Amino acid sequence: MLKAMVLLKRRPDLTVAQFREIYETGHAKLGERLLTGRAVRYMRRYLNGIPNPVTGVPEETEYDVATEMWFADRESFESAMAMLGTPEIMAEVAADEETLFDRSRNRFFTLEERESACVAEAAE
Repeated sequence: MLKAMVLLKRRPDLTVAQFREIYETGHAKLGERLLTGRAVRYMRRYLNGIPNPVTGVPEETEYDVATEMWFADRESFESAMAMLGTPEIMAEVAADEETLFDRSRNRFFTLEERESACVAEAAE
């Protein structure tokens, strides 16, 4: 299994609610169409700022969403990237991204995961 992640920041003229609505009703549908048959899983994890422990004010997050895509293997990933890199698909994706992302902030990478078992100790 190979996992790719994209960190994305909304355009400054969009509220968090507007961004999420546009993403789910538009960009995610584009992703579903392009990734169906290529990725085995496609997920958006929306980031929520937590209150600063000193001021109590929630801080703006550097990114608004971490989009994750799982591929069965490297070959599936590379096939999807080749498709996304064609001029017509690149133009379609770029036009859609302009409606909601600050594209200069987009960050794309693959992940290697290591998991640790965390066992809660019994309360005494």
